Amino acid sequence: MNIPGDSASAFRNADTRKVVAAVEKAREYLTFRLGGEEYGIDILAVQEIRSYESPTRLANAPSFIKGVINLRGVIVPIVDLRVKLGCDSADYNDFTVVIVLNVNGTEIGTVVDGVSDVVALTESAIKASPQFQGHVDSSFITGIAKLGDRMLVIMDIRSLMSSEEMGMLLKVSKS
Repeated sequence: MNIPGDSASAFRNADTRKVVAAVEKAREYLTFRLGGEEYGIDILAVQEIRSYESPTRLANAPSFIKGVINLRGVIVPIVDLRVKLGCDSADYNDFTVVIVLNVNGTEIGTVVDGVSDVVALTESAIKASPQFQGHVDSSFITGIAKLGDRMLVIMDIRSLMSSEEMGMLLKVSKS
């Protein structure tokens, strides 16, 4: 028996299931600025956002490690992502913030020019990052997302902070 409206209802239910499935697969990213570029990192790695305070310098530290701060009794290294990623240097101002990350149980602060917002992106909204030969290290870029007229570079911050060059975290062996 074919009752008018039943097929429309079935289509609406199928559309609703698709929307729910898409929302369930969406991940949230904290967006921030470095120079004129906008980046996104997995919100689950973010512990807190703090105003910038001058860290205590460490002797013989790489230029991208600005020093350490005492965060409620925990000594937290501060990394300037502008320096690490080779961006033009910018002055520290009222918009400069430190994103405190929890990466594999270790707290690390990252200096950025400013935090924008939190966006939810599905896997299909993130396009593969271009692969470059030579001097450009794109291994920490997982993709590019278009948000209206903005381009958002999606970064794997855990991988960046765990890299040998950063030396910030001990590699966790898998048993």
